[in-house]
Amino acid sequence: MATKVKNKVSAAFKMHGLILRSNAAKFLVDVLETVDELNLEDAIERIIDAVEKQPLNCNMIEQSMVEAAVQECSQTCDETIEHVFNIIGAFDVPRYIYNTERKKFLPLAMTDRSAPCLFGTARNKAELFCERYTIMQQRTHRHELFTPPVTGSHPDENRNKFQLKTIEMLLGSTSKVGEVIVLGMITQLKENSFTGWYDDGVFHVNGFGFPPTEPSSITRSYYGNINFFGGPSATSVKSSTKLKQLEEENEDAMFVFVSDLWLDQVEVLEKLHMMFSGYSSIPPTCFIFCGNFSSAPYGNNQIKSLKESLKTLADIICEYPNIHKNSRFVFVPGPDDPGPGSILPRPPLADYITEEFSKRILFSVFTTNPCRIQYCTQEIIIFREDLVNKMCRNCIRFPSSNLDIPNHFVKTIIAQGHLTPLPLFVSPVYWAYDYALSVYPLPDLIVFADKYDPFNIIHTDCICINPGSFPRSGFCFKVYYPSNRTVEDSKLQNL
Repeated sequence: MATKVKNKVSAAFKMHGLILRSNAAKFLVDVLETVDELNLEDAIERIIDAVEKQPLNCNMIEQSMVEAAVQECSQTCDETIEHVFNIIGAFDVPRYIYNTERKKFLPLAMTDRSAPCLFGTARNKAELFCERYTIMQQRTHRHELFTPPVTGSHPDENRNKFQLKTIEMLLGSTSKVGEVIVLGMITQLKENSFTGWYDDGVFHVNGFGFPPTEPSSITRSYYGNINFFGGPSATSVKSSTKLKQLEEENEDAMFVFVSDLWLDQVEVLEKLHMMFSGYSSIPPTCFIFCGNFSSAPYGNNQIKSLKESLKTLADIICEYPNIHKNSRFVFVPGPDDPGPGSILPRPPLADYITEEFSKRILFSVFTTNPCRIQYCTQEIIIFREDLVNKMCRNCIRFPSSNLDIPNHFVKTIIAQGHLTPLPLFVSPVYWAYDYALSVYPLPDLIVFADKYDPFNIIHTDCICINPGSFPRSGFCFKVYYPSNRTVEDSKLQNL
């Protein structure tokens, strides 16, 4: 048994380009001998992931490195059950940078990049576009259309294969080149000028489309248990069997999403009474309330008005003790709520606005926009922005029917791997925190809290929903059940 384990360990480390010292190999064999054969490969992979997170000067792995990796994995297993529910702000999202030489994502600490700050440098702006491009490039190269043909395969299979070329290759070519495929970012220098051919120093194209999408399961099969999403877990919660079991057993777990919660409107408060009354016997796991929290900006009185509105909301919640004690409340600011303009990511509402509410409603969190929620093994991204209209105004090709707009919108976001794939002058972001708007790997659920009409769309195994504007849509909202990954359309009718 020990020999078999040793061979598996050595082979796995060599596959990652690593060599174990003899004492390190012996230590690992002693640790893994008690692991059953079904879980052995998974345990080895977790240890390798933990080793690769350490600052490695060479590919020779010492015993001390292996001991630290085993300790990290042991703590992860022990603490897994505590990682049931976590809210991750945009500024707390871990940053991983793709290394083209090692063909893997490295944590920021293992690179020469500096820690992000709000006042970014010119280098941050350049890196922003480079990182977006690199992520899509490595994803596209893995797609079946662009992988090299297998030796000895049928000729018909090879006809369906394509090669990605770079612009530099085209510029450096002295001979005439036939049809080629390049991956790049379209920049419109002249209105409505996008297609054609390369002539007189101008690069034209016959057609263009999005890079292919990739399900989260395939992404993780290449990069292991890296926790791209964030939260206290050292590795991805997707690998936790305990959390998965808990998720499936808790069939009553539900998340309620409401957008444009205008707390200054009497009718909205009446509907909240109706909602809490209906859920009082079976309290939801979490209410996610997205701004704007006022129907209109109030100028100098906006902050005072919002504090009074939150006090009223706290009074309403306290009228329903079962919800007050058992439900969590997450608040995501909207574009017109008090804060530092329209730049993303947007910080939470200021403490001096929310402190009184937080003292009365203990299970409340005022977080960033966008934000992330991890529940058991599920990953949820919430983004409050009126993005659909912006995307329509800046699209290259408008959908043939208004009914197609939600599908085109969702496909664009998922294919681009980013919440705001728009020019920076249309949707400004903090350059150094652009990575916090990434949707790669794809989460289980993306909530686009937009004033556009509500929709539910599943694309590449990712559920994308828009609850719509609560007051404008006739008091519609969405309910998500994690145990079976279903979404329920809900609406509060007049009694």
